[in-house]
Amino acid sequence: MPELATTTALWWAVIISGIYHGINPGMGWPLAVSAALMERDHKALPRALAMLACGHFLAMIGILLPFSLMLFLVEWEVEIRIGAGLLVIAMGVYLLVNRRHPKFLARVHPARLAFWSFLAAMAHGAGLMLVPIYLGICEVGRDDAGHLAAQSLMNNNVLTAFLVAAVHTLAMMVSGGLIAVTVYLWLGLKFLSKSWFNLDLVWALSLVVVGVFGIYSAYYGH
Repeated sequence: MPELATTTALWWAVIISGIYHGINPGMGWPLAVSAALMERDHKALPRALAMLACGHFLAMIGILLPFSLMLFLVEWEVEIRIGAGLLVIAMGVYLLVNRRHPKFLARVHPARLAFWSFLAAMAHGAGLMLVPIYLGICEVGRDDAGHLAAQSLMNNNVLTAFLVAAVHTLAMMVSGGLIAVTVYLWLGLKFLSKSWFNLDLVWALSLVVVGVFGIYSAYYGH
C-alpha cells in the first residue's frame, strides 16, 4: 500500500510538472498565440501548440533515455540518483546566477516551433526537472531488481521513460493550450506585451528543490 501511494504521488508530480511547464510562457504558448493572430487563422493555434509539444517531448525523452539505459546497472542506482540530483541542483543554481535568456533562441525562425521548443526545454533544464521523479518511479516499480534480467529491466525503464515524457507533455500542452486559447479568443496580442509574467526565479528554485528531493529519496528511500 505505501508503495502504491508513492507511485501515485510520483505520477502526480509528472503531471503537475507538466502543468507548470505549460503555464510558463518560456515554454512557448505566447508563440502559439502570436502565430494564430499573425496568420489570422484559428487553426494555426492548435498546429503551433502541437509543434511546441513535439519539441518538448523530444527534449524530455532525450534527457530521460540515457538515465533509463544506465539504470540497468542496479548496483550503481543510488549513485546515479544522487548524481542526477546534483546535476539538477547545479542547473538551478546556474539559472539563479545567470538570469539572461539564451540568445540563440531568438535566432530560431518562428516557423520552426518544434525546434525552438526542443532548444528552449534543453536550455531551461526542463527535462532535468523530470529526472529525479522518473528515477523514483523506476525504483518503486521494481519488484526485485536483483532477480530480474538486465535486458528486461532496461526495457521496462525505456518504456517508463517514454510514458513519463508523454504524460508530462500532454499535461503541458493542455495547461499551455488553455492559456493560449484564452489569450487568443478574449485578450489578444496586446495582453502579451503588457501583461507578461516571468517565472524564471521560480523555475530556477524549483530545479534546486527537485534536485534536493532526488538526493533525499536516493539516500532514505532506497
